[in-house]
Amino acid sequence: MLSFDEVSARLKDILSAEVGDRKVLDKDVAEALGIAPAYFAVLKKRGTLPLAQIADFCAGRKISINWLLYDQAPKSLEESTEKFATIRYFRQINASAGGGAINWEESYETIRIDEALVKLLGGRKRLKYIDALEVRGDSMEPVLRDGDLVAVDRGRRDVKSGGIYVVRIGEELFIKQIDLDGNLWRCVSFNGAYPTICVEPSDLHVVGEAVAVMQKGSV
Repeated sequence: MLSFDEVSARLKDILSAEVGDRKVLDKDVAEALGIAPAYFAVLKKRGTLPLAQIADFCAGRKISINWLLYDQAPKSLEESTEKFATIRYFRQINASAGGGAINWEESYETIRIDEALVKLLGGRKRLKYIDALEVRGDSMEPVLRDGDLVAVDRGRRDVKSGGIYVVRIGEELFIKQIDLDGNLWRCVSFNGAYPTICVEPSDLHVVGEAVAVMQKGSV
């Protein structure tokens, strides 16, 4: 990591474009970071960088904090960064493959996926539409098993007959193959022990299409 004086000099260079021709002083840096000049002087004496404030400063101005603190060029970070991609995983929301599950909550965590799955899902630009839900029940076996994680594309809500979709019927969430039967949607289970659910189009809310299966424990 660069020294306090080196980072401070870079901050002054950045601020010089904002204040015009006048010289940028330590008090200007302190003000830009949102800390008192006296406290900034103490940090300077100690050689301790206010990292949280610097992070906010960089985020607000869209500046690479790696460049500011470590002199790393942003381009040098791209290759390493592109090796990783993430999607949202709603652990508390179960796409029931059995009798329905009322577990829709807002909290989620982020899980990492590999490049092969990124390509399968349609590329990085598509990931903003992708969520991961956990299958509960055995009605979609052997294709979908209890505990599997399913990648759901929320951008694909126009049902194509024969596709597998996560749908909400009333307050229950299901994952089923959807077929059109006249004026009704047939929500079909692969496991013959479970009956087909037939609903009016107005009663079927499509969350998204199931576009990939990630076996339990694979992510």
